[in-house]
Amino acid sequence: MPETKSQTLSAASETSLMAVYIRAMESQRPDALIKDEKAVALVAQMSDEFARFEQIPMNDALKVMRNLATREYDRQARDFLARHPDAVVVHIGCGLDSRFHRVDNGQVEWYDLDLPEVIELRRKLFGDEGERHHLLGCSVLEDAWLEAVKVHSQRPFLFLAEVVLVYFDGAQVKRLVLALREHFPGAELVFDACSPLHVWVANRQTASVKLSACLQWGIWHGQEMEKWGDGIRLLDEWGFFDPPEPRLAHLRWLRPLEAAIRTSRIYHFQLGTAAG
Repeated sequence: MPETKSQTLSAASETSLMAVYIRAMESQRPDALIKDEKAVALVAQMSDEFARFEQIPMNDALKVMRNLATREYDRQARDFLARHPDAVVVHIGCGLDSRFHRVDNGQVEWYDLDLPEVIELRRKLFGDEGERHHLLGCSVLEDAWLEAVKVHSQRPFLFLAEVVLVYFDGAQVKRLVLALREHFPGAELVFDACSPLHVWVANRQTASVKLSACLQWGIWHGQEMEKWGDGIRLLDEWGFFDPPEPRLAHLRWLRPLEAAIRTSRIYHFQLGTAAG
């Protein structure tokens, strides 16, 4: 892992850095939900930069939930690659996540996509581009990246959008989903979303602590999106309390409330039908 100056990290988003720290701490537990050696190595190498996170109070349950969601995205990727070993995976809003290294099957063509400044930081911190691992620096709402990955249009596609779409408005999300269906018929899309009620509650909390990042889009049920166009089909969905998790056992009483409010769920869609 290449050396980097301390001021480099200050340019990255706090969310991405916090996520790295949480994955690194989780990876060192004997009952770890995920193992992210890249995160562990980065935090160890730049311990002075990450030391500040040790002073920030973090809710243990929220950390478990974040790692559970990351594990679910990893599972979705592994499942897709088990069905389509030579697939193309595009990780939208990759941040500083190292999912490629956790799920690589030796055949997948992988694209990590994020804003130019985030991709620049990835290159400085990880230097992890390779023959089958590519970095794309642009907004997911731009068309340039679609053309870049379309060179593999004859192969199965999986798009992962972890904690991304909720920050766009409904029209932008719909436009993106329809563009993916048009360019990559039969592709699968995995993303997380919360209910409009939770969007409202979360934004009130954000405003109270004067943070600028606000949620914009929410849905009550995945079936709402099936009405956006032919062939858009909900395959499955996942919630934090769906499978029994021992480290959340003390919160199982919240399951009925979470089911009603639908604070966050991961949805898995198929977008159209593959040609042939």
